[in-house]
This record gives sequence, C-alpha cells and structure tokens, in this order.
Amino acid sequence: MHPPLTLHRHPMCAECHLEHPITKFFGECTELKIKLDRCFRQEKALKRKANFEQSKKLKERLQALRKETAENDS
Repeated sequence: MHPPLTLHRHPMCAECHLEHPITKFFGECTELKIKLDRCFRQEKALKRKANFEQSKKLKERLQALRKETAENDS
C-alpha cells in the first residue's frame, strides 16, 4: 500500500498509477507500482534530508542559547 496520491502532497509522483483505475487490480500497474514506490522513496529521502538539516540548525541554535545563558549566569 501507499499513501493517497494527492497532487499537492506528491508532485513528483503525479504521473503514476492514475491511468488504470480498474485493471490495476489485475496486474496492469505492476511496473507503474514499482515506479511509484521508487518515487515515494525519492520523496522520502528528500524530506528526510531537509528535516535533518533543519534539526541540525535547531540543535546549533539551542547549543548557542545554552552557552549564552551559562555565560550570563556565571
């Protein structure tokens, strides 16, 4: 299973899986499903990277604030 295919949430995967609404149950979309899964993995990797970068920035800000408050307390 995959998440719902809404265009605003998965712009990279818009072409996939929408062409065969009924025959997909009989194996028509096997290749499309493989492409769709790859597309979702790529999207997830991009989101994971962006989240990691954002968390690094937040962590650096928190460390700077902790250092600043420690210096002010001393």
